[in-house]
Amino acid sequence: MKLSTRGRYATRTLLDLALHQRDGPVQLKDIARRQQISLGYLEHLITPLIAGGIVQSIRGARGGVWLVKTPEEIRLSDVIQLLEGSMAPVACVDNPEMCNRSSFCVTRDIWCELKKAMDDVLESTSLQDLVERQKKKEGLESAMYYV
Repeated sequence: MKLSTRGRYATRTLLDLALHQRDGPVQLKDIARRQQISLGYLEHLITPLIAGGIVQSIRGARGGVWLVKTPEEIRLSDVIQLLEGSMAPVACVDNPEMCNRSSFCVTRDIWCELKKAMDDVLESTSLQDLVERQKKKEGLESAMYYV
């Protein structure tokens, strides 16, 4: 099971917004530079985030994007669902009718448990949790320079 670049880059984009939006709208070119994502690709990622009500944008010289909700309110499950769809490792997890073995298939049970575990982690993790983890990593990194 792999997340696509869409899900991973969207998560990094939202983390960057959470870390830098205190000064107002954040320009996509700045996010692209900091996150090492091409501006063109980032522009495509922003569209579903706007449509999903996670970010808003304004055009112009002072334009940019910002989070609609607080980082505490944004769950990674919402972001991944929006960009990736279901986290089911196989199709029969979401649609048991597609396979006549679903009712007695023990491997499907494992795939269902796997999906539930992933969903639980994503649902229990907010964008604020990532902000705190990032700040902790940055603190550890800068502390290493003073040793």
